Amino acid sequence: MIRADGRRQKELREIRITKSFMKNAHGSALIEWGNTRVLCTAMVTAGVPPFLEGTDKGWLTAEYAMLPASTPQRKPRETKRPDGRSTEIGRLVGRSLRSVFDLKAIGGYTINIDCDVIDSDGGTRTAGITGAYVALELCIRKMMKEGLIQRSPLTDGVAAVSCGIVGDDLLCDLCYSEDSAADADMNVVMSHGGGIIEVQCTGEKRPVTRREFDTLLEYAVEAVQTIAKIQQRELGQA
Repeated sequence: MIRADGRRQKELREIRITKSFMKNAHGSALIEWGNTRVLCTAMVTAGVPPFLEGTDKGWLTAEYAMLPASTPQRKPRETKRPDGRSTEIGRLVGRSLRSVFDLKAIGGYTINIDCDVIDSDGGTRTAGITGAYVALELCIRKMMKEGLIQRSPLTDGVAAVSCGIVGDDLLCDLCYSEDSAADADMNVVMSHGGGIIEVQCTGEKRPVTRREFDTLLEYAVEAVQTIAKIQQRELGQA
């Protein structure tokens, strides 16, 4: 099958990551994934939330938001009323990164991850997770260089990709036109080492068969291996 943008079923859109995109951020990355663009930053502050006070642990949390002009119709800012979808995605980003993160290694500090969607054309949550890992790695390097921490709390890398079913076709990395017409979609978050962190699979218009689920997961595993290499290359880890 050849898709509307010329890709084959398992083919990813072009992914470009520009590290250290923001001057003031302790770690940052602009990820351009096809026509989707997400700015990811990581900032360190002293102190931890109340539920961690008196422990030897630090904290890592994340927020996600879409800028007003990130979609064809202006999206209202979320200053007055939190957007449920944005809250859910922010939590997904945070727990995905915490799954490969030793909180004891940053005792006394909180790292705040922010993922701001500049342009939306499908896959913003998976792009956000992928870019956030790069920003976090850069932030950790800065903390170690400045002597704030003695070792890296990261135990592995993190990347994510979307898949879905459009009509009778099983596809990897859906753009918006495909996602909006999908019978089912799946978001897969994995570690660079191949471990599954989270799978979100939803039958929007019909149930997903076990065979379809397994095939989409195979697509995602292969795609994440490619995405991890892009992250590692940008971070000088290749």
